[in-house]
Amino acid sequence: MVFETRDQAELRARLRRLREARVDGSMIRIDTLCGRLALPTTYRLSRFVADPAGESDHDRSDR
Repeated sequence: MVFETRDQAELRARLRRLREARVDGSMIRIDTLCGRLALPTTYRLSRFVADPAGESDHDRSDR
């Protein structure tokens, strides 16, 4: 996770800065955690990491 906010305008501003920095859009994930009466809606911005633990594809296929 890179960023989390309850403010949709703040999320859009962060996405705009990423585009200006030429971050590959296919590597970005946006989740909307829907709020209910007690919890507000939260927006979460994540960046895909292809191999976070340094494992090879073969190592992961054993799981």
